[in-house]
Amino acid sequence: MSLTVLRLGHRPSRDKRMSTHVGLIARALGADNLFYSGLKDLSLEKSIQGVAAQWGGSFGVAHVRNWKAFLKEWKGKSVHLTMYGLPIQRKIARIREEKDLLVIVGGEKVPWEVYELADWNVGVTNQPHSEAGGLAVFLHELFQGKELDREFPGARKRVVPQSRGKKVV
Repeated sequence: MSLTVLRLGHRPSRDKRMSTHVGLIARALGADNLFYSGLKDLSLEKSIQGVAAQWGGSFGVAHVRNWKAFLKEWKGKSVHLTMYGLPIQRKIARIREEKDLLVIVGGEKVPWEVYELADWNVGVTNQPHSEAGGLAVFLHELFQGKELDREFPGARKRVVPQSRGKKVV
């Protein structure tokens, strides 16, 4: 499966950490690319690309000027993560069947058109939560936990798991 995340409405002054976390979670838990709309932020792009260079794997990050055109032109299916959506447990089996999947992660005030254009509006919970947390739970359910065993080729750094302390080689 090819998996891309679209982060809507990035605002560098307010969303720098959240958008970075969305990108890092996407990369670590199985996505291939992150596209983001809103304001172009080279700092965001360099930060995520730097992590990929150090920790391995291939992961693309790029800005899109027009999220609506991007979504309309998407060739695969799309999932909008929203607390207003149908419970993930009702839709995840069907979503796993897709070959090219776009996962849409909102920001403040998601435009109504997103709800209409997405193939699925899915919630990991119907309670308020962060978009980064929602993405993490969604990817974990999508990959059924297998994403936790991923290898990242070309890594310059790797954590050696330990019960105490930190070891990076």
